[in-house]
Amino acid sequence: MRCAVRFPLQLPALLESEKEEFPASTRNISASGILFVLQRRLKKGTPLRYSLRMPGEVLGTSHDVLVHCTGRVVRCSLSQKQYLAAATIDDYRFAEH
Repeated sequence: MRCAVRFPLQLPALLESEKEEFPASTRNISASGILFVLQRRLKKGTPLRYSLRMPGEVLGTSHDVLVHCTGRVVRCSLSQKQYLAAATIDDYRFAEH
């Protein structure tokens, strides 16, 4: 059962774990979490920092906004030839213009 509405947004993202950075893209985003598509498996519970450039039309602003987030992986599975990793949004901040 979902606790927040999910919006299908495909956005590039840069994920950072404690040891490395790697590219990903979003499949959907809600108020409490994000589903990432990536080329590697992430372990459940892994803390993440990630950055997204949210489109202005989604946020109701005149320009795109860079958002820096922290969260953790809640699940990761292989789907065809790519991994789907669901992560929480525990905290976020908007980058300065």
